[in-house]
Amino acid sequence: MPGLRRDRLLTLLLLGALLSADLYFHLWPQVRRQLRPREHPRGCPCARRASSPAPDSAAASPAPRAAARNFSRAGPGTERHGGRGSKLQALFAHPLYRVPEEPPLLGPEDSLLASQEALRYYRRKVARWNRRHKMYKEQFNLTSLDTPLQLRLEASWVQFHLGISRHGLYSRSSPVISQLLQDMRRFPTISADYSQDEKALLGACDCTQIVKPSGVHLKLVLRFSDFGKAMFKPMRQQRDEETPADFFYFIDFQRHNAEIAAFHLDRILDFRRVPPTVGRLVNVTKEILEVTKNEILQSVFFVSPASNVCFFAKCPYMCKTEYAVCGNPHLLEGSLSAFLPSLNLAPRLSVPNPWIRSYSLAGKEEWEVNPLYCDTVKQIYPYNSSSRLLNIIDMAIFDFLIGNMDRHHYEMFTKFGDDGFLIHLDNARGFGRHSQDELSILSPLSQCCRIKKKTLLHLQLLARADYRLSDVMRESLLEDQLSPILTEPHLLALDRRLQIILQTVEGCVEAHGEQSVIATDPAEQSAPDSSQANLTS
Repeated sequence: MPGLRRDRLLTLLLLGALLSADLYFHLWPQVRRQLRPREHPRGCPCARRASSPAPDSAAASPAPRAAARNFSRAGPGTERHGGRGSKLQALFAHPLYRVPEEPPLLGPEDSLLASQEALRYYRRKVARWNRRHKMYKEQFNLTSLDTPLQLRLEASWVQFHLGISRHGLYSRSSPVISQLLQDMRRFPTISADYSQDEKALLGACDCTQIVKPSGVHLKLVLRFSDFGKAMFKPMRQQRDEETPADFFYFIDFQRHNAEIAAFHLDRILDFRRVPPTVGRLVNVTKEILEVTKNEILQSVFFVSPASNVCFFAKCPYMCKTEYAVCGNPHLLEGSLSAFLPSLNLAPRLSVPNPWIRSYSLAGKEEWEVNPLYCDTVKQIYPYNSSSRLLNIIDMAIFDFLIGNMDRHHYEMFTKFGDDGFLIHLDNARGFGRHSQDELSILSPLSQCCRIKKKTLLHLQLLARADYRLSDVMRESLLEDQLSPILTEPHLLALDRRLQIILQTVEGCVEAHGEQSVIATDPAEQSAPDSSQANLTS
């Protein structure tokens, strides 16, 4: 009998220990998460960096500047810098940035989305998200006072989507972009998940695929309280670090500051083909770990020996803590790029770049060894009849300025047909080396010897002292709360590369004549024979 009583006591003690462990490690964190009140964002100096010490109770996202300036408008109250007028405001006030765009927008066929159809689709998405969120709370017995989300028609991301037209992702005079950048900086997150690229790699990573090492280009999809979405790319390199000379372009880091700078440069060039992008200090604990429902993402978080919260990509050959990104201890710099409309609403075409590079450790593509390659391209649809080739050259000029060698594909909206603009996505491998100008990126321009007159006029304007490219970029980037975005050598490299572009065009004009090189009409596609002169060098 005493032995039996002792067994019962041991059994009760074991059950009590298991129950206590379950309460402490599982139920109590869930209850504490729900009871913790949401902190309101606290302001922080715009120059604050993720590398600076941050207290544990830091806000989820620092407040943006008091008012985001609308760069597309310039008036008598332009901001002064160092006692001089704003070069950026003067640039956007220039007549070149106020010329009506051609062709004029005539009707619904020139807008990407039909507003009523888009709003019905977004209402269904919000309703489905509310249902799933309710089911998730019921499954884990979570209680919260969160009210169901409502779609606000005036939300900046909705207006951004409705404003996309044949001319670009946004109009010059649109005040929506400044509001969208501000909203992405300050709105709390309500969910976090892997991107579709990352999900495609989960559990199926091929160690022979050196093109996409998932752990090196980790990115997440964040959804905000207004139901807008953005792609988050965390900081992987310090501002003053250059890509090592021995690195291949396809294994280079993806830099968050390159995404931010690319958006500003694209707007200065008047392309308006890069989605709005802004920098933000993200609290990886509160704004990612505590809002994600993805158990795989939850499982890759850990605390480093330095007591910083870190996470990494879940991929068989990259599940190593040395590939992780870490907060300090919770705050982590990153870029947020606004999502484009869903493919269900606005299908996009992904096309291999004719000047694609060889994504292998050895070997070259035809354009790298054949100086007459452009003549072949000009015989192929759609480069033989539309403005597609001129748009490719625009993209090459943009990539040369930022030093991006990783443009293997380009995307465009199918609604706008062959003459639609190219979307300049994924610019994070730019601004890697300020000390080197990779002339091969300019091959579409130097081999085809064609350029839009509009593009050339903008480049010539930005080469003038009054509108110097490095100066207007420096001023534009000051608006981001992670400023400085680029180091001074990167800014000066923009001026140097701009001169190289203009010299290349000048050489083309000398060889073929201005009429053959400069396309006045975007639809004009006749081009000189590359066999007459090769200007690759």
